[in-house]
Amino acid sequence: MPPFDVPEGDPFGPHNLPYGVFSIPGTQERTVGVRLGDHVLDVGAAAHALGSPYASLLARPTLNPLLAAGRTAWSDVRRALTAWVTVPSHRDTLEPLFHPLSSVTLHLPFEVADYVDFYASENHARNVGQIFRPDAEDSLTPNWKHLPIGYHGRSGTVVVSGTDIGRPSGQRKAPTDTAPVFGPSVRLDIEAEVGFVVGVPSELGRPVPLGDFREHVFGLCLLNDWSARDVQAWEYVPLGPFLGKSFATSVSAWITPLDALEEARVAPPQRTHELLPYLDDTNEEPGGYDLRISVAVNGHVVSEPPFSTMYWTAAQQLAHMTVNGASLRTGDLYGSGTVSGPTERERGSLLELTWNGRDPLELPDGKRAFLEDGDEVTLTAWAPGPDGTRVGLGEVTGRVLAG
Repeated sequence: MPPFDVPEGDPFGPHNLPYGVFSIPGTQERTVGVRLGDHVLDVGAAAHALGSPYASLLARPTLNPLLAAGRTAWSDVRRALTAWVTVPSHRDTLEPLFHPLSSVTLHLPFEVADYVDFYASENHARNVGQIFRPDAEDSLTPNWKHLPIGYHGRSGTVVVSGTDIGRPSGQRKAPTDTAPVFGPSVRLDIEAEVGFVVGVPSELGRPVPLGDFREHVFGLCLLNDWSARDVQAWEYVPLGPFLGKSFATSVSAWITPLDALEEARVAPPQRTHELLPYLDDTNEEPGGYDLRISVAVNGHVVSEPPFSTMYWTAAQQLAHMTVNGASLRTGDLYGSGTVSGPTERERGSLLELTWNGRDPLELPDGKRAFLEDGDEVTLTAWAPGPDGTRVGLGEVTGRVLAG
């Protein structure tokens, strides 16, 4: 099928146009591409052929120059791309610049600067609290309703979808053990998240207010923040996650620009505590996103977490991340934290789905409390688009290798 003839209802139609980076067989050269249906357009070559003033930004091996260019450039390029793939007079020029997705190699689409992971789902936080603090009067920690809890992770181990994940090793100690042991994690888990990609940097010492979110954040992607629960449980007191989280974070090969998700914007859940002014979004535009996520293990869907239930928004997370004066850099990535809904079928981690291993999942290939070697986890998602369409988010897949 010709690249322009995208079937009606395709979630990667001209209303979407996510960005990635690819290479073609026989070459190591990487270039920015935009997905249309089951094809990818060489955007740099297209911009050059059609005389775009942004050709120099797009003919690059990474998205970072476009990310840094700012909102005016993002809007101009998206407007031009939409015209290029929908106006018939461009077809003869552009058709040779399309490649079937099946024929290209997709790469990490941007150079990751810093990585921050949050803990923004009340459902997830309450589940975790009930699992590990069953006798607590409140399953939430005292600070949870007052600020978006987060930690700084390791950017060097952010990998693109399709990268195999080696089972990590580390120290672990069960409550009944007299001393810790070292070895491969036996409680390897996933965390279904959404990642936000920063484009425009900020100055050191100058916080980014809620209203400037869309001036700095270019787009979003699906994210799987793999977690070695047994390693984390032993090491995290008092400084938080370390080796149990830093071994790998998988992201989609496609970054969906925020401008493609206008129809998916929703108000967050009603807040139960008064917020400090820098986090108070009462008079701000709706900060939530209606993203419908699916989690599959070995091709079997085990959960469908709804991102619309997230208590803290991406704008609030950005404001909190910088309120102390910390600066943003182009390529910063921050994760939403595990996305979990109110029902069992909507939990975004095996920790919750199996209640810390007590209730293993029944899969076609056997029971699972946590991930086994050879297991493949795939996250997919879509959001409401214009005129009843769906906006597809690029999938995130990773297969567990023996440690």
